[in-house]
Amino acid sequence: MSFTQELLQEKFPTRQAVITEITNLEAILNLPKATEHFVSDLHGEFSAFDHILRNGSGNIKQKILENFGGKLTAKSIQEFATLVYYPADKLAFQKQQMTGEKLDQWYLDTFSRVIKLLKVSATKYTRSKVRKAMDPSFVYITEELLYTDQQQLDKRNYYNRILQNLLELGQADKFIIATCNTIQRLIVDHLHVIGDIYDRGPQPDKILDRLINYHSVDIQWGNHDIIWIGAASGSALCMMNLLRICARYNNLSIVEDSYGINLRHLSMYAEHNYQDLAAFYPRMVKGEKRPKESELRLISQMQQATAVIQFKLEGQLKQRHPDWNLFEVGLLDQIDWENNTVKIGKEKYPLINTCFATVDHAHPFELTAEEKAVTVGLLNSFRRSTRLRRHLEFLMKKGKMYETANGNLLFHGCIPVDEKGNLQALECQHESYAGQALLNFFEKQLRAAYAHPEIRDDLATDWTWYLWQGQLSPLFGKHAMATFARYFVKEEKTHAEQKNAYFKLRHQEWFCRQLLQEFGLNPETGHIINGHTPVKKGHQPIMANKKMIVIDGGYSKAYQPTTGIGGYTLLYNSYGLQLITHHPFTSKADAIKNGTDIISTKRVVNQELKRQTVADTDTGAALKQKIRHLHQLLADYDKD
Repeated sequence: MSFTQELLQEKFPTRQAVITEITNLEAILNLPKATEHFVSDLHGEFSAFDHILRNGSGNIKQKILENFGGKLTAKSIQEFATLVYYPADKLAFQKQQMTGEKLDQWYLDTFSRVIKLLKVSATKYTRSKVRKAMDPSFVYITEELLYTDQQQLDKRNYYNRILQNLLELGQADKFIIATCNTIQRLIVDHLHVIGDIYDRGPQPDKILDRLINYHSVDIQWGNHDIIWIGAASGSALCMMNLLRICARYNNLSIVEDSYGINLRHLSMYAEHNYQDLAAFYPRMVKGEKRPKESELRLISQMQQATAVIQFKLEGQLKQRHPDWNLFEVGLLDQIDWENNTVKIGKEKYPLINTCFATVDHAHPFELTAEEKAVTVGLLNSFRRSTRLRRHLEFLMKKGKMYETANGNLLFHGCIPVDEKGNLQALECQHESYAGQALLNFFEKQLRAAYAHPEIRDDLATDWTWYLWQGQLSPLFGKHAMATFARYFVKEEKTHAEQKNAYFKLRHQEWFCRQLLQEFGLNPETGHIINGHTPVKKGHQPIMANKKMIVIDGGYSKAYQPTTGIGGYTLLYNSYGLQLITHHPFTSKADAIKNGTDIISTKRVVNQELKRQTVADTDTGAALKQKIRHLHQLLADYDKD
């Protein structure tokens, strides 16, 4: 008897127990496939993300329309949907609008509606799974209401008495809130986050808190997540990139207020050594409250300080790894200090907005004693932040470079290829890595660096930075990052960042089929789902005869002028794939008061000819394997 068989025998010690489990699993295989939810490039926009989770990318509203259309007005339908999204807030608002018998009647009507919606939401699941999704305080009451037919004469008074008791005993609000939360949980079975939780937006920490408490989630790391992981892994270069970007988007409060990392020494150093340059003022999103002028000056100085330290550290890394071809990184050694020009490629360009007072012309990559002290102090603070450590531990636990899920390939950026679609190989210590092996290589290096943050400037830590902007990084996908030129050179041609050929070839069906095969997936039925590159106005997110789907549509307010929308999400249920286009989110208060929603349009990517069941999923494959083992165990019992 195999080890697996022995474990099963312990769990199912009798023939009847085995038969019961086989019957249970066989039945589960015939349930409809549960809904998967795909989001990407959240960039700290917690309010919009939270709303999308609460409404299941419009899935809850759709269920309400299907079951209450014709019975409720459009306004009542939206008010009911808002109640399911934000039950506690909507109840408080409702009690301001009505009182007395009118309010009691509203509660009784609402009880019936939320129970009916719960029944619809629970149909794809076993009773056991539905029970686990319920608030423990209301399991008994909810199950009685859920599985009792109130139209049956014998049970009608029983059913109605339960509802009356909820109202009379002051449990109405708690019950409605608990039931709405259960509906939210059941409407989506699993969430895929395809990278870039951090940077640009103001509340990535709240997004992580939300994900930690979410019932089922996986994450594919994005390049902006990597610099936070890198900073906690001991990479000063990742940390300075992170701080510079936070200053650039006026988000330093994330570091200081959300994660308790003291920036006082950095701000004092910056204020003492750098001038007030308007070119380094933070980028402001339209409608965002502008900081005081004194704050803008300090943010400008801090951005300059972190940028210069970053360029120095880039130069040191370039010297450590001459074989990495980092020609456009750490350009301080390419500056002609007498003529105030910089050499980029084969040409020289005049410098503007210069702030190089702390750069030693003879040794441009050497940190000053003060810069070293500030850098080491900040690295230690990143390591000591309990809340940041909690969030990054979760990212490491739930995160991967890529995921294969139910026949689909999920990764944030790209698979590096040449113009003909051949996989590009990265060389490390006489080994070559390309395609799936390249992603596995980087994941191994990242986990090694994160496990030993006390070891700095080692190979694994440097590879972590390479994921951020290396030429063959699958999370970056460009030949180089033009940060230096964007700050200090006026000529726009120096700002261009040439993309990997992947981004051109992903429009071709043959190429997508080739990648699906590289990862062991069926090119006939599989899809590639990406984020990373915002889909601009007039461009299509569905490419290559529906084999490629890009769902970065503008969660970040900074990208919405380019995309023209408030983001894409993707749903994959038993009927197929649906791409959802969202309007920009206004506010939670607006949603509660005015019933505003951000759902825009649904577009069917593919419609299954035959409705999919659990048997057609990865979970189904695992259950079938277990059933085979159980049948073998049953045969062993029969022999005895």
